[in-house]
Amino acid sequence: QVQLVESGGGLVQAGGSLGLSCAASERTFSSYAMAWFRQAPGEGRTVVAVISSTGSTTAYADSVKGRFTISRDNAKNTVYLQMNSLKPEDTAVYLCAADPNRGVVGGNVWDSWGQGTQVTVSS
Repeated sequence: QVQLVESGGGLVQAGGSLGLSCAASERTFSSYAMAWFRQAPGEGRTVVAVISSTGSTTAYADSVKGRFTISRDNAKNTVYLQMNSLKPEDTAVYLCAADPNRGVVGGNVWDSWGQGTQVTVSS
């Protein structure tokens, strides 16, 4: 499995912005599709955004389209999530995930996970 470490969470007021980072341990990172998920208290884990291995394809949950941007820097083995116009309902633990066996978006099996970082949006 790939080791993933998230950073960048915190407390922000509604309407504000936060950027998350996820660093991967593997040098073959550039061949993986990557994703950000989130899990609110008492709820299941849901996908927020997905990016292909080259960064050429992205996909977003409807709830974050136009507000969140996923990107990656393969030279740094890092994937990012820029979150703008944050809402209280965005409050959750955010986790990054890797699909080491598939580089495209779609049909992914996310079998490597980070420990998560808390994002709290106050109203």
